[in-house]
Amino acid sequence: MTAILTERRGAVAILTINRPETLNALDVPTLIEFEAAFAALEADAAVHVIVVTGAGERAFVAGGDIADLDSRQGLPHYLEFAEVVHRVFARVENCDKPTIGAVNGWALGGGTELVLALDLRIAADTARLGLPEITLGMFPGAGGTQRIVRQLPLCRAKELMFTGEHITAQEAAAIGLVNKVVPKAEVLSTALALADKIAAKSPLVLKLLKRTLRHGADMPLAAALPFEQAMIGLVLDSRDAHEGCRAFIEKRAPQFKGN
Repeated sequence: MTAILTERRGAVAILTINRPETLNALDVPTLIEFEAAFAALEADAAVHVIVVTGAGERAFVAGGDIADLDSRQGLPHYLEFAEVVHRVFARVENCDKPTIGAVNGWALGGGTELVLALDLRIAADTARLGLPEITLGMFPGAGGTQRIVRQLPLCRAKELMFTGEHITAQEAAAIGLVNKVVPKAEVLSTALALADKIAAKSPLVLKLLKRTLRHGADMPLAAALPFEQAMIGLVLDSRDAHEGCRAFIEKRAPQFKGN
């Protein structure tokens, strides 16, 4: 059975981690297969938005393979699993196309770290999230320590990592870890509806917007503002920007072409 499934619905692609027997736990072969599938969707100009979800009824991604982690020593782990998972999650985070997590169940450890790399997150009301690595004598090592402190209030991020406690989807929404909580049966359809709404926008402008947000966030404000000024100048050289303005004036729906 393949570990990763992909499906196309118009301009939206669904990437499913398909290891329900392990609660979609991430190991090196799964990550490499995920990376190849994700790269193909990135390269496909017909795909405007990528939705990531997990197979089965229980988990989005329940984390890493604990027995595999127990078998590892530091340097081999650094050069093997850690190298791969950091590369893959960075690819997800830096993707020029919007990404949405349809968090259909448990998202623990590496599952929450993957959530942190996705742009938007729709969670099932039964989902639970958390970074429980401290209970195993470790701490998050797939980018979680760095991404979470950049996305949540520092005291909440520390509480999640120091205690290792799971939180409900509702608690995750309250602290800004997920965008929206919906009934479990509606999580994928809600994510797809959001994806369709975004996919109708200009893919070129979304790409430049994501780059403006991503790179500007690492700059001091005095540098980020002129960077934004330059990027909006690039947007105004696009046909899509002028198509959007003309459509507004003419009271019609815009027809964005991505150029």
